[in-house]
Amino acid sequence: MRDFPFAIVGFDLDGTLVDTAGDLTAGVNHALSLAARAPLDVEQVRPMIGLGGRHMLEQGLLATGGVPGGDFERLFREFLRHYEANIAVHSRPFPSLIDALDRLDTLGVKTAVVTNKSEKLAHILLGELGLADRMATIIGGDTLGPGNAKPSPAPVLEMIARCGGGRAAFVGDSIYDVTAANRAGVTSILVGFGFLDRPSAEFGADHVIGHYDELVPLLETL
Repeated sequence: MRDFPFAIVGFDLDGTLVDTAGDLTAGVNHALSLAARAPLDVEQVRPMIGLGGRHMLEQGLLATGGVPGGDFERLFREFLRHYEANIAVHSRPFPSLIDALDRLDTLGVKTAVVTNKSEKLAHILLGELGLADRMATIIGGDTLGPGNAKPSPAPVLEMIARCGGGRAAFVGDSIYDVTAANRAGVTSILVGFGFLDRPSAEFGADHVIGHYDELVPLLETL
């Protein structure tokens, strides 16, 4: 049997590794309630996820009457407080993710997370779900400083460096994930079951999967 063609497989977090929409929606709605706004449902919040909590809350406020400039920072702090305290109430790994990680581990592949969620919250969530110790590195949206979150290729390139180099693939569910991977020169894989904000054909990903059962067999062919 020939060697597996990838040394590293990186993953986005929200909407890729873990379905976090329920807990993120609860956090947004907590902040909206403090601004006397109507709550949003999960399907309304899903497309807002991807550029970090600040952007998501801004989108939630815009959808319910506009961003209150003088009060936004307080609302964002309240969102973070509520979300951190309830980070894994509803959040669960997507079906067959654990099996795919087990298979990659057996093949000697290093796995990593590159997310626009803050590094602190990423560690907390992955720790709650028993996934943190499986990752060679976890890079958040604030890890490399301003301007270095996805869609910048910088965090994907940092992932590769931290993992010791080698051929890499990156798995995500947003245009920010695909753009970062493409700019970094790594194979981009879109999960069609994630928090997509447009048809999968419009992302420009190298490949699309509809279930984690497809991931390792796809990588083996590349």
